[in-house]
Amino acid sequence: MAIIRKLKGITPQIGERCFLAENAAIIGDVIMGDDCSIWYGAILRGDVNPIRIGNRVNIQDGTVLHTLYQRSVVEIEDDVSVGHNVTIHGAKVCKGALIGMGSTLLDYVEVGEGAVVAAGSVVLSKTIIEPYTLWAGVPAKFIKKLDPAQFDNLNGKTTKGYLMYKEWFMTDEDK
Repeated sequence: MAIIRKLKGITPQIGERCFLAENAAIIGDVIMGDDCSIWYGAILRGDVNPIRIGNRVNIQDGTVLHTLYQRSVVEIEDDVSVGHNVTIHGAKVCKGALIGMGSTLLDYVEVGEGAVVAAGSVVLSKTIIEPYTLWAGVPAKFIKKLDPAQFDNLNGKTTKGYLMYKEWFMTDEDK
């Protein structure tokens, strides 16, 4: 069972049909929607400010979500995929965005709807990423505009895949 820890009188709220890996940690002021998956070694630390997660969000292995004390918050809207070993610190990720493996989003970043942050990128504080654009690099820079139909196909596959994977883990008789 995942570590779900009440802190300062606030218990995390987990939506329906969510998969929480046994060693995931969800702490304090975290509210999560339905059909989410929080994978192995992920840490959602709502100790100093809120973390809000929409529906059908997958937070993959080794990812850390945290905020600045009483200043920034983490907000992740519906249908977002957050790759392995990502750090999101006080940033907003809008609907349908894809955050590549090993990326870092610093405080007050906003990733627009359907945008992609490429693997290994570092998005500096206060950067605004426009909807349906690709950003990459250290520091991350605009690369190109994305065709929404192409992106919906890409992230749609990832989101649907993680909905399927979570079901495997939730129904497996070997658990």
